[in-house]
Amino acid sequence: MIRSRSRAAGFTLVEVMVALAVVALALPALLFALSQQADATGYLRDKSIAYAVGANRLSEIRLLARAQGDLIKGEDRGVSRMAGRDWYWWVTSTVTDVAQFYRVEISVADSETTRDTPLYTLTAYLSADFRQDTIPGEGSGE
Repeated sequence: MIRSRSRAAGFTLVEVMVALAVVALALPALLFALSQQADATGYLRDKSIAYAVGANRLSEIRLLARAQGDLIKGEDRGVSRMAGRDWYWWVTSTVTDVAQFYRVEISVADSETTRDTPLYTLTAYLSADFRQDTIPGEGSGE
């Protein structure tokens, strides 16, 4: 007995065209999501480095203030090199309502022209009172 094949196995042209249409619609959306993820990763990396630059600058301000016995007042600016790039920072020190306390704001950006929109801004309140007896564990021992 001989069997005849009336229909060949495989996909029809319509099925192949529908599959291609689905892939053509999904692929650009996937590529767009992937590029957004890559951009977000770069932004978070830059923001983390800017935080480190600001924290380093705050530590330096504290050390210099303690060594010199005087807290910086007014504004200061500079450039720090970290992770193979230059990072621009601006420090603003203002008097608060509390005696001997200053508000220190450190803004960090990846270019000098983006001062108005920094990647990271660190705000700290520092005492300008550097007497020996105000530090716990130090002093006359009374």
